[in-house]
Amino acid sequence: MSKQKEEQKMPFEHEIDDVNVLIVRRREELEQLKKLGLEPYPHVFERTEFSKEVVDSFQEGAPEKSVSVAGRIMSLRRMGKASFCHIQDSRGKLQIYLKKDDLGLEYEAFRLMDIGDIVGVKGFVFRTKMGEVSVHARKLVLLAKSLRPLPVVKEKIDEQGNKSIFDPFSDKELRYRQRYIDLVVNADVREVFVKRAKILRAMRAFFDNRGYTEVETPVLQPMYGGAFAKPFKTHHKALDMELYLRIADELYLKRLIVGGFDGVYEISKDFRNEGMDRAHNPEFTMMELYVAYKDYIWMMELVEQLIHRVALEVNGNAVVSLAGNEVNFTPPWKRISMFRVIEEYTGKNLRGKTEAELGRMARELGIEMETGLASGGIIDEIFAKKVQPRLIQPTFVTDYPLEMSPLAKKHRSEPGLVERFEGFANGQEICNAFSELNDPIDQRARFEEQMKLRALGNEEAQLLDEDFLRALEYGMPPTAGLGIGIDRLTMLMARKDSIRDVILFPQMKPEK
Repeated sequence: MSKQKEEQKMPFEHEIDDVNVLIVRRREELEQLKKLGLEPYPHVFERTEFSKEVVDSFQEGAPEKSVSVAGRIMSLRRMGKASFCHIQDSRGKLQIYLKKDDLGLEYEAFRLMDIGDIVGVKGFVFRTKMGEVSVHARKLVLLAKSLRPLPVVKEKIDEQGNKSIFDPFSDKELRYRQRYIDLVVNADVREVFVKRAKILRAMRAFFDNRGYTEVETPVLQPMYGGAFAKPFKTHHKALDMELYLRIADELYLKRLIVGGFDGVYEISKDFRNEGMDRAHNPEFTMMELYVAYKDYIWMMELVEQLIHRVALEVNGNAVVSLAGNEVNFTPPWKRISMFRVIEEYTGKNLRGKTEAELGRMARELGIEMETGLASGGIIDEIFAKKVQPRLIQPTFVTDYPLEMSPLAKKHRSEPGLVERFEGFANGQEICNAFSELNDPIDQRARFEEQMKLRALGNEEAQLLDEDFLRALEYGMPPTAGLGIGIDRLTMLMARKDSIRDVILFPQMKPEK
């Protein structure tokens, strides 16, 4: 190997060597702890308080309070006969004061502990001379020895209270792949997923209070449908048949409306075998709702109320700051038809134009498209490229072309359109809703048109589902349907610009 190649490789080798040395040292410490007669992985520890509770409840001059706390060591300051460390639990950080005379053998064990180790501490609460509420340890228990070093994130707070972060664990690929480390060292990441949980709780409460029933429908389906997407396919050995991971819940949920439910909803995992980008992950979470005897106009009002309630529950405010924009989810939201909003932002009136005319208009707007797109696909491309990014305040775009919506009811007064809306905020889609098509003859004709598109090579066109058509033939009442992408809604409420920031374990390429 040449000297130049050696010099190029050395920094990486040193980094690997440093980590390996630390791993070896920690394993040696593990053996020394065992020789001291200590169990480095005990079965249980009785915790009575969290860090935040200890700090918030401390009162100067009050009787001494004993506590039992537990967490991961995040900093160490060892001295001769006394030492300090900070432990971190799910609520925050807490300083621990350790004294050799109080702990004896446990203090010797502490000298074999590292940042990342999980410990339990029993002691009393006091305030140090530096003013920090702390726990004076009377008992120290190692609960889990960390055999790999954590990336240590350093913080500095100036006199004005401004926090500066040094050496952050910020490599995106590494953070997504090793989310467990991301959660340990980046406290703000945990908060994103706390907000996600609040969104789901708020939604369930909203629907349950209105008497809608939460249901579960099949993930493995003999026929997929309800969306334009390619499925994931698998084989069931016992039945010797092909099955698909669902791409949507729609057709099963509408079967339940046929069966007599007045309102049903499902929060589910859906799967689409398609590309990945900042707004798409092959596995994602959807909420779908179907309510009998309602239409898309009624559903718009429900969505306004729902998202407004979610914003208040999650952030305490209907206004969310996103990329320099103040997005206000307070009802009512703007409503505008698809053709009108396209004309407003492009100057092009697309209504009634032929496929050739639409293609020419798209080229004039500088839009490059896939070959073979039908009229609906061209309109959708123009909207996605020239209109959607500019819809910052919450907006309902309504009344889509019929060819774009094979499961939506024809518009009651506008020929060639359907009763459909999508909700947008900060330039991204957050929901999709229809007055649901309940005419089985019209639905069959729409499915047949989709099958023709499949025959021409469109793999995302929908399949003809005979059992669903049979269900409609028994009669489905007028119904309003809604789908909300939970991941994208979380992106808005948590102020994140990538779907991978709001999914705990996003899909990744295999490690090399």
